Amino acid sequence: MKPTENYTNIPEDFKNFKAEVKVASPGRINLIGEHTDYNQGFVMPSAIDKKIHFKFRKNDSDNSARIYSETFEIYVEFDLNKISKSNNSWENYLLGVIDEIQKSGKTLTGFDCIINSELPIGAGISSSAALECGFAGGLNSLFSLNLSQMDIVKLSQRAENNFVGNNCGIMDQFASVMSRKEHFIKLDCESLEAEFIPAEIQNCKLLLLNTNVSHNLADSEYNTRRQECENAVAIIQQKYTEVKSLRQVTFEMLEEFKEKIGATGLKRCRYVLEENNRVQESEKALRSGDLKALGKLMYASHRGLQHQYEVSCNELDFLVDFSEDESFIYGSRMMGGGFGGCTINLIETNKIDDYVEKVKKAYQEKFNIIPTAITVVPDEGTQITKV
Repeated sequence: MKPTENYTNIPEDFKNFKAEVKVASPGRINLIGEHTDYNQGFVMPSAIDKKIHFKFRKNDSDNSARIYSETFEIYVEFDLNKISKSNNSWENYLLGVIDEIQKSGKTLTGFDCIINSELPIGAGISSSAALECGFAGGLNSLFSLNLSQMDIVKLSQRAENNFVGNNCGIMDQFASVMSRKEHFIKLDCESLEAEFIPAEIQNCKLLLLNTNVSHNLADSEYNTRRQECENAVAIIQQKYTEVKSLRQVTFEMLEEFKEKIGATGLKRCRYVLEENNRVQESEKALRSGDLKALGKLMYASHRGLQHQYEVSCNELDFLVDFSEDESFIYGSRMMGGGFGGCTINLIETNKIDDYVEKVKKAYQEKFNIIPTAITVVPDEGTQITKV
């Protein structure tokens, strides 16, 4: 049974909504380490101070879920016993979470939920993981499901993999739930061990510039890149059986199998190995306070994504190129899956306003689109309050 949608007839009892549980679920940034998570590599994300807010309450029904998105001004309701895909992508993240909770043997009864988002869709700050993790966390609290934080992380990832059909790694969900205020996470996506690195970026801030484009290649090419990496691993495994992912692959192995892997596969794999090294070097730069070194690693990450992994686009490249002439911008790179979304820029705080004005003008002249600028601060993971 598909959700029943209504754009105007919100139930009367939603107008004085008394929440039993409130959730603030953050978006995330990734300072460096792009497309490495599903290759079991290293990433360096953090939750941010921009959130999706949820209000939950039980209703008197056995199996009726009623949800109102204030952001989209859409009301939906559906039967918890008859979950199936919706034509609206944002609903599928919620339906997928319910599906995974029920598959795990947990019981839900009827509930109501109101959602309001501060996160721009398609900007590469992982509104989807915030939606999944916040929704899962809220239901966990409302129904006392006894799911741990890591349970919620993994359940939310499965919802996106299995129900939505996006074969994502675990970084977004981990960052959304587990982050600490004013820290980056150096996450090992193989062991899920996390080190929390103080986000001491001195006289700088993190500026996101949203291209406000989303090329329709994004989803299909994401899954293609993942497959290209897995194909290379399968070739190497024929001799090196201990290799389970690109994490165990060395540059020497790539050289040994370069003919079989082929030129394109080789580019993809080299990028991943190099990016893992850049994450390690970025940790050193952060801990020693060398922001110029960190910035160079960010630029190198972007060039790898542009030329080796080939997931950038003209709009992202323009914003990164434009930043390189400015001494007060230490680093810039595309962030997220690619083909649109944001660049993340490490920029001196007192130069932000003037630079934003300048880059907006140049970008609009080039593409006839106005980019959106937001500054973000590394923040706490999902916050849940019982009212």
